[in-house]
Amino acid sequence: MVAALRAATEDVDGAAPGGSARAGSALLSKVDRLATVASFTWRPANPALLVAERLGLAPSDLVVSAIGGSMPQKLLAEGAQAIAEGALDVVAVVGSEAMYSRGLTRRDPATPHASWTEQDPRTTPAPRAFGSERPPLSDLEMARGVRLPVEIYPLFENALRSREGWTLAEHRARLGDLWASFSSVAAENPYAWIREVHGADEIITPTASNRMIAEPYTKLMVANLPVDMGAAFLLCSLEAARAAGVEGDRMVFPLSHAHGDDHFFISDRPELDRSVAIERAGSTALGAAGVGIDEVAHIDLYSCFPIAVEMGAAALGLSVDDRSRPLTVTGGLTFGGGPGNNYVSHSIASMATRLRANPGDIGLVTGLSYFASSHAVGLYSTKPPSTPFRALDVQDEVDATPTQAVDPEMTGAVTVETYTIAWSRDQGPVSATLALRDAAGVRSWGFITDETVLSSIAGSEVCGRSATLMSSGTVVLDD
Repeated sequence: MVAALRAATEDVDGAAPGGSARAGSALLSKVDRLATVASFTWRPANPALLVAERLGLAPSDLVVSAIGGSMPQKLLAEGAQAIAEGALDVVAVVGSEAMYSRGLTRRDPATPHASWTEQDPRTTPAPRAFGSERPPLSDLEMARGVRLPVEIYPLFENALRSREGWTLAEHRARLGDLWASFSSVAAENPYAWIREVHGADEIITPTASNRMIAEPYTKLMVANLPVDMGAAFLLCSLEAARAAGVEGDRMVFPLSHAHGDDHFFISDRPELDRSVAIERAGSTALGAAGVGIDEVAHIDLYSCFPIAVEMGAAALGLSVDDRSRPLTVTGGLTFGGGPGNNYVSHSIASMATRLRANPGDIGLVTGLSYFASSHAVGLYSTKPPSTPFRALDVQDEVDATPTQAVDPEMTGAVTVETYTIAWSRDQGPVSATLALRDAAGVRSWGFITDETVLSSIAGSEVCGRSATLMSSGTVVLDD
């Protein structure tokens, strides 16, 4: 995190790494708020204080975020709003992960590695908590095995395929083409974790090095979490930038922001492959900036899995097939890297670089938390906004939309709405999770763990099949 903030100060001046950063250093020395994005690998009492001490800073506000991939965009919006209201002058947001190093040391404790920075848990002051955390899954979902992102997002993906009427082969081909386009962007990103270009066929074909994770996703289609990556950005008032000597061509302006949560429990969403919150937040952010989606030249949609991009694109009126306007500026969480909650700090930093190279263009960044549950949309440009920055909440609009009827006690005849089959590293298919509907359209959940059944349905279409749901949650597919 310290290295990322130092790099940010150098970037303010357009300096090479280790070069002069007079304006950037002047800004950093005046930081009023230092906000850290919660780490999966390192949880000291006050990480913001440790960073501030290393850099010789004395911010009046030390912050640590809650869990969630939308947090960097939300931290930026809160900081921009405070600056616009005159409450702050300079804000720094920073985060990092070291999952790759942690994995190495867990596999081989003798592996040379830097020691983890430690902090007395009684350290004061305590950081201000930003955001809130709540159980992201209902009791029914947990009981029926709907638990992990890598097994939940495929449910959304297969629901999309079913609704669109694509065959399994057609669907895989589309996923391969989309993710290959992300790989191509990562190849040009000097900070990407995987810069080797991967083609569509390579991405969708299971192999020893690209095993099936949960149908239809192979390893090259899921977020790449074991990375060592950090990113930071500095946010300030125009007056503070000018006082520090920041050149005009280094400035990128936040235009607008909007956020909202979809119905938080997956079960309550009428359409599992649609995000009402992105629709509302996207249109609201665009409206606040006074632009249409066709005026946005550069885009980074949160990309933990392909369906997150597909849902975001559909909600914003974008095409996943338009290669003239890629949907990532980093290469996404598979190829660019998936540093836990901090990916969007990387996409914001990359967007700033892209916009500086294309003065006057508009960029759009989205963030996502949990199971496509919580969303944030931000717009940026090197051109100053014509209206004051606004951070807008669309929750009331989302909450006013219908919820899905759910029956935890459902048994008997059902139809498979969507499903996924999880694979182990060595044993093949090990479990299936299924969303089910009864004749009245009420939803419930079930699972299959019988190895013989799993082997027979692996790689085949299960959406639309009739079945029987037992009181235990076991699903018996009809012949």
